[in-house]
Amino acid sequence: MTTIADRVRQARLAAGLSQTALAGDALSPSYISLIESGRREPTDAALGVIAERLGSTVEYLKHGDEGPAEARAKLALDYARLDLVSGEASSARDRILALDLEPVTRQVRVEALLALAQAHEMLGDLESAVGVLEPLLTQARVEQHHLDAAAAATALVASYVESGDLGRAIEVGDRQLAELEEAGLTGTDEHLRLGSTTLWAYVERGDLLYATHRAAELIRQAESLGTPRGRGSVYWNAALVAEQRHDYGLAKRYTERALALLGEGEVSRDIPRLRLNYAWLLLRSDPAEPATALEQLDRAAPELQVSGSEVEMARLDVERSRAHLMQGDPVAAEMYGRAALDRLGDQPRLDGAAAQLAIGDALHARGEVEAASRAYRWAADMLGMMSASRQSAAVWRELGDRFLGHGDVTGAAQAFDRALREAGFRPAVPAVLWEAWSAVAQTQD
Repeated sequence: MTTIADRVRQARLAAGLSQTALAGDALSPSYISLIESGRREPTDAALGVIAERLGSTVEYLKHGDEGPAEARAKLALDYARLDLVSGEASSARDRILALDLEPVTRQVRVEALLALAQAHEMLGDLESAVGVLEPLLTQARVEQHHLDAAAAATALVASYVESGDLGRAIEVGDRQLAELEEAGLTGTDEHLRLGSTTLWAYVERGDLLYATHRAAELIRQAESLGTPRGRGSVYWNAALVAEQRHDYGLAKRYTERALALLGEGEVSRDIPRLRLNYAWLLLRSDPAEPATALEQLDRAAPELQVSGSEVEMARLDVERSRAHLMQGDPVAAEMYGRAALDRLGDQPRLDGAAAQLAIGDALHARGEVEAASRAYRWAADMLGMMSASRQSAAVWRELGDRFLGHGDVTGAAQAFDRALREAGFRPAVPAVLWEAWSAVAQTQD
């Protein structure tokens, strides 16, 4: 059983403070020494000063983990984490919002806020997630709790990438990485995880050359300093960089390495997502490996069903559709494509367009050309309602190939043009000249 003396001393050492620094102007170093030796019982007023400087609470210094507020908060946080693992993000959010975080220790408060931000993110409420994480990051930086700041920054970078604010994502990530390196924390799991997440922001922005350089540097740091989990995170994100460069062979090797490393430790919610990405690569390799891809998807499905989102399950169904089509089973391919579409609903999104492409491919393989064309046109309409991105450019490119294969040259040209525009290439020929050419072509027809 620890005493007040033990807890004050342990908290002071954890905060990196001397007895003189802890005493400050309000108390004397000798008074702190008497408290830590157990020869003086501090008053509540003195404990209030000490707790504030240590980032702790009076209740914790008095009672430790057995304090009523601390115990209630930890129990609620444990239940909230179980909710997050089982996909019940709204329940996790409500549990944490019902907590009074004022009387609990700083560490419990930080963990609760990180879990709250994760719940918001899983629910698609990125604005609320950022609203939790920005002040948390600022406070951790002020108090120089570098690892807590890294955890908050990693979640914040991911939220900004998801929302499309890549400039802010990179700003947050690079600044916190520099602070970790200055503090001698290079190669820690927190450093590698943040570096990997920031790396993806560069990829999303289209800085593939710089992202490749950063990936190589992170791999070097991970191999010399990192734990299996930290190294696995780096290899996963390095695989995504290689994938964007269409080097699927290297991406496969990195993904296999990440799977091996992340599988060494405790069960991770990242493993099924990594298996899904591995299956995606197997289906796009030359030669493709649909049977192995289906094995990976079947292994990922039960865990994603529990801890993943409907969007992730829809992506899994789309890849199942592709794999079955490659194996010559268009009926199963259409079934999984429609299952993906059912999961996504009517909201215009890239995943919905991908599902329509999968359905169109299955219908085309069954000889239902008109129905396939309708599916492709539906995908085009869906894409037309979304904002431009590198991902949408890739889907437009795929759609152009489908139109071209169906002999729809006009549709293919429009899709290819849209792909170029969304990838950042603007037309070099004035619109007036295009109209003149079209008029001449129609006259000749």
